[in-house]
Amino acid sequence: MDMHTVVVGTSGTTAEDVVAVARHGARVELSAAAVDALAAARLIVDALAAKPEPVYGVSTGFGALASRHISHELRAQLQRNIVRSHAAGMGPRVEREVVRALMFLRLKTVASGHTGVRPEVAQTMADLLNAGITPVVHEYGSLGCSGDLAPLSHCALTLMGEGDAEGPDGTVRPAGELLAAHGITPVELAEKEGLALLNGTDGMLGMLVMALADLKNLYTSADITAALSLEALLGTDKVLAPELHAIRPHPGQGASADNMLRVLAGSGLTGHHQDDAPRVQDAYSVRCAPQVNGAGRDTLDYAAVVAGRELASSVDNPVVLPDGRVESNGNFHGAPVAYVLDFLAIVAADLGSICERRTDRLLDKNRSHGLPPFLADDAGVDSGLMIAQYTQAALVSEMKRLAVPASADSIPSSAMQEDHVSMGWSAARKLRTAVDNLARIVAVELYAATRAVELRAAEGLVPAPASQAAVAALRAAGAEGPGPDRFLAPDLAAADTFVREGRLVAAVEPVTGPLA
Repeated sequence: MDMHTVVVGTSGTTAEDVVAVARHGARVELSAAAVDALAAARLIVDALAAKPEPVYGVSTGFGALASRHISHELRAQLQRNIVRSHAAGMGPRVEREVVRALMFLRLKTVASGHTGVRPEVAQTMADLLNAGITPVVHEYGSLGCSGDLAPLSHCALTLMGEGDAEGPDGTVRPAGELLAAHGITPVELAEKEGLALLNGTDGMLGMLVMALADLKNLYTSADITAALSLEALLGTDKVLAPELHAIRPHPGQGASADNMLRVLAGSGLTGHHQDDAPRVQDAYSVRCAPQVNGAGRDTLDYAAVVAGRELASSVDNPVVLPDGRVESNGNFHGAPVAYVLDFLAIVAADLGSICERRTDRLLDKNRSHGLPPFLADDAGVDSGLMIAQYTQAALVSEMKRLAVPASADSIPSSAMQEDHVSMGWSAARKLRTAVDNLARIVAVELYAATRAVELRAAEGLVPAPASQAAVAALRAAGAEGPGPDRFLAPDLAAADTFVREGRLVAAVEPVTGPLA
């Protein structure tokens, strides 16, 4: 466990803190201001609960059943029941890091003082995170409106000591046993608390934050692989000149072009034309890499703005306002987050597509400008990287299917009370698959481009120093260089890990300086 501590206050949190808690086991503490805000809001809820007038979420049923006024003696049962009934997820378990992000982000909203949850409930949420107890959450159950209801309900169920959860050792046990083993007392929910634990965009937001972290690495990695492919194809780096990108000033495009130019600095391969008919221009997949990669970068920047706003938000219904009012609202609707999750799936698919086109060009003797067919050692006897490209193409095809937006759909629920939903959880789930696939696609291009660069070097052409650093680091990571056919899957797996863990970027930056 990372001993770094994240302090949760009243004004939201940061993407860095989400990643620290979700992926690296950072400890969580409530600030004194958060505890005070929780207590103050709870006094307001308690006062409303004592009045005869019905207040939604405090003394009424929920959703389409909101018209029923609930008597005092049934309200604790009401809160337990909403958690139990809403914990109706199905399908495979959701990844531990996603559940930790979900729990932490719900705690973030609770700590804002706008939900009316008691301080002891918030502290128990922090205790679960710090104990490494992870509720079992299932793939299906959220429509991305009125919160990620089923996923959050499974988390709330664990707070109550019910259902199943995974302990810090990875073993799934009854939640009550795990809480007892760690000295945590199960929560007995009071008015409004069950609803407040379920009504948020926390699952889709957590997955957005982690996808942005992963995609930042992958976009920089793709700039590097594009540069390596350009070099291996004896392309020209003149198209990367800053003055060309200054006259179309999209910031991502300029950043990608600069990254590629840094990687190619000092190359002895760029601009050489080995075939009889010199090229006037390189193919689009080579020449337009900064434009495609850069447009994706700009989309990431927009998505990060949306994520930042949501991280600063308190998403619940109803909410406790500073003047003491408790008001119903629609802030739980996931549309802002759902849209950017879908945008990211689109740009990730296009980045994967252009990577695959460059890989195919490297393997085709009619377009590779002197490289052997499929980069094979003895073409015909050896197949080289022929099927590696098939694998990459299959991944790209799936990426295109995953780019179909989930947020364009809506399925009415709760007897037409919740008649327009965001499907943001679904958008987030497919984006996670897309990000995984994109890492594999970039890894295949890297594997092909480094082999091609080495083959050029064997001809006496000297690659750029950054390219040499990338090749050396990849080989040290277990992905072997040119030679006769061998069992290829382990090499591709090594390249995948190398890219996914950020080691490609780390390998070239000592030569290039920090890349965007």
